[in-house]
This record gives sequence, structure tokens and C-alpha cells, in this order.
Amino acid sequence: GTAVLVLSGMVILWGLRLSGYLGIRIWHMGRDYRFDGVREHFWRFAKFWFFQGLAVWLIMLPVILWFKNDVGSRFSETTSGVVSLGVGIWALGLVIEAVADQQKFAFKKAGRARWTDVGLWRLSRHPNYFGELLCWWGVFLFTAGQLAGLDLALGLVGPLSITGVLVFLTGIPPLEASADAKWGADPAYQAYKRATPVLVPWPRKGSWT
Repeated sequence: GTAVLVLSGMVILWGLRLSGYLGIRIWHMGRDYRFDGVREHFWRFAKFWFFQGLAVWLIMLPVILWFKNDVGSRFSETTSGVVSLGVGIWALGLVIEAVADQQKFAFKKAGRARWTDVGLWRLSRHPNYFGELLCWWGVFLFTAGQLAGLDLALGLVGPLSITGVLVFLTGIPPLEASADAKWGADPAYQAYKRATPVLVPWPRKGSWT
């Protein structure tokens, strides 16, 4: 049915956008620098991909449960409002993430040796992650109206997992630490940090050079 096509399309489009962006970035850079010091060690590399697979499985739980319960064949019109809201939030997140990634890529490609502070990056220090979170919370909302009980609780693990990973674990914290190590002594960077929210895009407070 239509619901199956829409949910499948949401996940597929998210994956195509991400893989396309990463492919273009690696083609321009020559390699993915995130794997430096990892790809040379088999078990470290294997551990990385194991936890990547586990994270994807957790994040996809609401989708997995939705299809497991064959919701698409008995989709209820009574949840159309929540479904539309979910699609809208997902679409907004995909646009924000795509625009933020493109702006940062263009900024770095131009050879600017400083933190990205153009476009959406003037409103958030990590707008790409904000877009990513919107995508998966939107997916959860799409499925939530047709899940119940334990399935609903397990489905909630999906968006909570990606939120926890990006906000508290391997997303924002190491990037903030790396930026502090590079530019922490620069008064302009400190002004940027004070004026710019960490995650949720918001008009800046004050200015910086």
C-alpha cells in the first residue's frame, strides 16, 4: 500500500543521500580520514563495523517492528495526522542535513583553515546532526500510531539511540573536543561558541569575526 511505499521511501532516500554525500567526499579527499589508525588493525576495524551494525539495527527498530506487524496492509486513516507530521519532520530533517553537509563540504573544499561558520553553521555548531535527529524522530512518529504496548516502547529505542549516540557519545562530544584543541585559544572561536547553539539552529547571540 501507499504507507509501505512512503516509509520505505523515507528510509531509502535517507540512505541514498548519506551514501552519495560520503562517496563524493571520499572521492575528493582520497580517503575517509575517520578510519585513519583503525583500518590498519583488523580487530579494531571489525569492532567498529560491529557496533555500526548494532547501532543501525537499534535505530531501525520502529521500522522493523512496523513491517513485522504487517501494519502496511491494515493502515488506519485515524492516524493520518501523526503520519503526516512524521513525514513533515523527516523531510525537514533531510533538507537541513543535506544543506548543512553541502555547506560544510564547500567551506572545507575552499581551503578555509577554520571552523565552519557559514549558512546553517551560523545558527548551530552541528546542524547536520540536528537534521539527522529530525529524520529519525519523524520516522518514529510515522510508525508510532500503529504500534502499541511493548512494540511502541521498543520502537522508541530507535530515536532515543541515535539521539544518545550523537549528543552524548560519538557525535558532538569528540567533535567539540577536537575543535577546542584546534581553535580553543582563538578569541573569535570562543565568541562563535558563545553565540551559536550546540545543536538546535537558532539566531545567533552577538557576533564574531
